[in-house]
Amino acid sequence: MTDATPTPATNGDATNANADVDALAFDDAFAELQRVVGALESGGQSLESTIAQYERAVALQQRCERLLGEAELRVQQLMRQPGGSQALVDVRPDEADATTGGDE
Repeated sequence: MTDATPTPATNGDATNANADVDALAFDDAFAELQRVVGALESGGQSLESTIAQYERAVALQQRCERLLGEAELRVQQLMRQPGGSQALVDVRPDEADATTGGDE
């Protein structure tokens, strides 16, 4: 019996190796990105492993950016006022705690 399915190692296509990235939620993608960057910073790996991890980091970073962009669009749509205008709200993390009434 022959295996006709190419593996990422044999076809050299990094997008196939990182196809699962598109299914990750933001928090999962960001956490994995942090782990991969930490592994890259620690060094001591083979060139091939380093390149594969770098490719994965790029895919994860692009996924995070895409999800953040989508979230920003959703927030903008929610902020639309009657008549089609948008209300601009500048919220800073330190101000958000004060306005939500969170006591620490």
